[in-house]
Amino acid sequence: MTDPNLGRRLSNRYHLVELAGKGAMGRVYRAEDTLLGGVNVAVKFLAQTLLNQRMRDRFEREATICALLAEKTMHIVRVKDYGVDEHDVPYYVMEFLQGENLSDIIKANAIPFGRCLSIVRQVCRGLNCAHQGILFKGEPSQIIHRDIKPSNILLTQDPSVGELVKLLDFGIAKLIEANRDQTHSFMGTLAYCSPEQMEGKELDHRSDIYSLGVTLYEMLSRDMPLLPENNSFGGWYKAHHEFRPLPLRPELKIPPELSQLVMRCLAKNPEHRPQSVQEILQLIEPMEVEFNRSQKIAQLDAIATTAATSTTPSIPSTIENACWSKQWPNNKPRQKIVFPQIIRSESDAVASLWVMLELNDIVNRRSSTRYNQFLFSTIPHPMLLWLTVLYNRQHGARWLPCYLDLKTPMGQQVTRLLGEIGHYRVLFFALENPARCEHVTTTTIDPEQCQRLQDWVQISKGIPDAGQAAMSKGLLRQELEKLKPKILMKLEANHNSVSTRPPY
Repeated sequence: MTDPNLGRRLSNRYHLVELAGKGAMGRVYRAEDTLLGGVNVAVKFLAQTLLNQRMRDRFEREATICALLAEKTMHIVRVKDYGVDEHDVPYYVMEFLQGENLSDIIKANAIPFGRCLSIVRQVCRGLNCAHQGILFKGEPSQIIHRDIKPSNILLTQDPSVGELVKLLDFGIAKLIEANRDQTHSFMGTLAYCSPEQMEGKELDHRSDIYSLGVTLYEMLSRDMPLLPENNSFGGWYKAHHEFRPLPLRPELKIPPELSQLVMRCLAKNPEHRPQSVQEILQLIEPMEVEFNRSQKIAQLDAIATTAATSTTPSIPSTIENACWSKQWPNNKPRQKIVFPQIIRSESDAVASLWVMLELNDIVNRRSSTRYNQFLFSTIPHPMLLWLTVLYNRQHGARWLPCYLDLKTPMGQQVTRLLGEIGHYRVLFFALENPARCEHVTTTTIDPEQCQRLQDWVQISKGIPDAGQAAMSKGLLRQELEKLKPKILMKLEANHNSVSTRPPY
């Protein structure tokens, strides 16, 4: 069914281009602000099923909270306009943000410790601003977010500050207004709720601190601090009230003062938690400064050591140098796997596949024919199969399939680079010694396929996230098994002419 909002011009100003997301409260569209020369904005409509006065008031309150808070901090999404359309549906206009939410980042890879400190510092600054409050309808009002969790934390790139953290979704935030009775009800996400929030009690800022503690624990460990007996409300209620948080694993090497802070945030009794976000910042900010200082000293020591032992002038970083200098990431298992990475030099970037095999297998395949093919599926989720095959008659075919989720910034960026540059690197690491790259090769992509890759990125941006990436991946895996005999016949019949570049 065609979305009637697409192509619509709202208030004779906002041209709705594509659906960017949807949730319980409504839909968000990417739009062009024609008054400002077509700059991208996001327009959020209240869902048709929620068009009652109570939800209208809440929707307006969300817009007002974000607008007022964004005047005080860069860590909360900026609201620019509010209105009601010709069908009496309320909407508000906010800055259009491109980035990745923290939940997806945690699922993909362990977060380096320095980056973790930076993220939590920025979250705390935004949250501290909310807790300090705003003037709402002339009254001083503190704001409790009530749904702090990784999926409500967006990481985007800012040209001035680099990685910028934004707090999202103030849709269930509560204003604590002076001299006004507050309603008692449960709203939130079970895994991140404080004990008092699950009881429907009146909340203060210390409830957000508990949710922040769960989030910080997950960032540091990629695990949850509490494991309920089942995923029901009752299971989580018991876990938050009765279970002790699991200690952070020693192998993570978390500084003791940070581990203690996390456990304090997770205290059942609000009186035993940090009493303000500012108290958390007083620990995090000096720790981040000291960590960055120690990292800088280590880098300077390494440069000094290299300069002292080298008799040749320094060589500018190139993609080739960058490839050969890579080591197998600590957060990846030492086993036969394939995964994508973007490799950057001082002036360039290229998509790459990182492959781990036995050393003998790598040696045997240095003179292999290289073949690639790309398969794309939009149903039920935009997913790309990036297939590389290494083939020689003596050792047969080595299949290197890699799946790219085209609803994630990483998947989109890798696919875009493949299409624009027309080639990619394959880096080989040995199971026996992953500390260094054993071999690098380049594979080119057919020009027609390059254009398809760029088209697929654009198509994927306009498709709603169905949350069924695993199903699309399974369908592409089945399709690959059907194609393998045909690909092998082609390689065996023409194994000398398929190679895209002489191996080196």
